[in-house]
Amino acid sequence: MSSFNLRPARTSDVAEIRRLVAPLADRRVLLEKEAVAYFESLQQFRVAEDDDGTVVGCGALHVMWEDIAEVRTLVTSVPGTGVGHALLGQLLDDARAVGVQRVFCLTFEVEFFVRHGFEVMANQSVVDPEVYSELLRSTDEGVAEFLDLARVKPNTLGNTRMIKIL
Repeated sequence: MSSFNLRPARTSDVAEIRRLVAPLADRRVLLEKEAVAYFESLQQFRVAEDDDGTVVGCGALHVMWEDIAEVRTLVTSVPGTGVGHALLGQLLDDARAVGVQRVFCLTFEVEFFVRHGFEVMANQSVVDPEVYSELLRSTDEGVAEFLDLARVKPNTLGNTRMIKIL
């Protein structure tokens, strides 16, 4: 692949995002989501497309609270080409632009995220008790995973919880 460009996702990209996610969902690396979930969160997504306009990567930034967001669904079909690095860099820039100071992720790709300044979370002290109680009101499964709530345990894939201070 010679080059790629990043852009905000469009509704027409949802099928391609699902295509990128499908093999990882089959291997239980990512959770499979219904199309409606991608449409509902489309504004959070960035995609990478090659010179032919083919979507070769995607990633999303989900703001969870005033100062914390989660990188979600970071996927590339062309590993080792810099697509994942560029997407993560863009998502971190997006986080800074909206005022987020910490970015969280759940991943099997620990080394990739370490290379980008993330650290394995030792505990949940990254949010104070007042924020924790507010986050408990969220119906978002990613927030529940971040809080390590028992109700998401059956869905846990065994990935590592990581965080980066911006």
